[in-house]
Amino acid sequence: MSVLRSPQDYVEAIRESGKTIYDPIEVGSDLYIPSLELEAILDGGLRGFDTAGLPNRTRSKVVKSRICELLGYPVPKSFKKKKPRFTGQYFDTYVQASNNLQIWNEESEAKRRYVIIQEIDQKITRVRVVTGIVIAKLDATGTLTKKYQARLIPGAETAELVSSTDTNALIPLLAPGYFSCAQASPVSYPEEGKLLPIATVFEILSPLIGRTFPDAGHNQERNRGAALHRLVCDALGYPNYQDDGQFPDLKHQLLEVKLQTAPTIDLGLVLPSSEDPIDAPKIGDVQVQYRDVRYAIFGASTDGTTVTLNSLHLSTGEGFFARFQQFQGNVVNAKLQMRIPSDFFDRPNAV
Repeated sequence: MSVLRSPQDYVEAIRESGKTIYDPIEVGSDLYIPSLELEAILDGGLRGFDTAGLPNRTRSKVVKSRICELLGYPVPKSFKKKKPRFTGQYFDTYVQASNNLQIWNEESEAKRRYVIIQEIDQKITRVRVVTGIVIAKLDATGTLTKKYQARLIPGAETAELVSSTDTNALIPLLAPGYFSCAQASPVSYPEEGKLLPIATVFEILSPLIGRTFPDAGHNQERNRGAALHRLVCDALGYPNYQDDGQFPDLKHQLLEVKLQTAPTIDLGLVLPSSEDPIDAPKIGDVQVQYRDVRYAIFGASTDGTTVTLNSLHLSTGEGFFARFQQFQGNVVNAKLQMRIPSDFFDRPNAV
């Protein structure tokens, strides 16, 4: 076996081999790039790479494609859902615009390599390659945070009232006529006789289709959601925009609002169809359940500067999965979450 002296030697050997990123490679062979050399190749080739205007999913694919080119591999038409994605070199990639590292559906593995890519102001500034041993040191809890997900499949209608009526439990609590929210707070507890029927909520929110607002950035989903939340509060007539970070977003109307620039809907720790009670006092004699909450799903697009609302789908939690497809397989997706230290990208390569 020949000894390869430079990072470029590995790249040339891989290119000549004709192997793909999925072909297994024995550790220590001429084709297996040691972590120090792997970091040198990727750090040198990715620094300054511009990710401006790329949605998260597209950004991930573009960066992985660039990594294939840098390592001498052919770029696949699509990246298979392998674990790890770069099977032969045994690593996964994580583009980090923040210090919150998330590893989905698996514990960290000692022998796996983790390519951590720092992104600042939509440019790649540094790449670190570490093993699971380093990741384990960063993970203070070892706890998997579970999260349900569903998929938004576009339909023919841009405005769709999925559930024509509220749940049986909620119907007796609805306002007998039009109720103005002008004297209420969106985060106050709901009251009997002051809940707008779901059909009325739909009539009020449907004109938001076509509205636009500034895009806070591809990694600013929370701020994008807040901008939509503000529009919804205004449409419903609340005097002020308020958000206490609790479920549902507009507690006063039992309304959860979601902005979707991608098909995957994050549902949190509880299914919309759950019969578990929500964290709120009874309304009259009724303890509201998750299934009673109304979900406003806004489909949207962005050009990187402006977000445009393209569709509205309004459903009760009870009727949610009659319209939206729940992810199967790993019915509950899970992730490890850990904080990347502020000096992480300045450290020398670790094991």
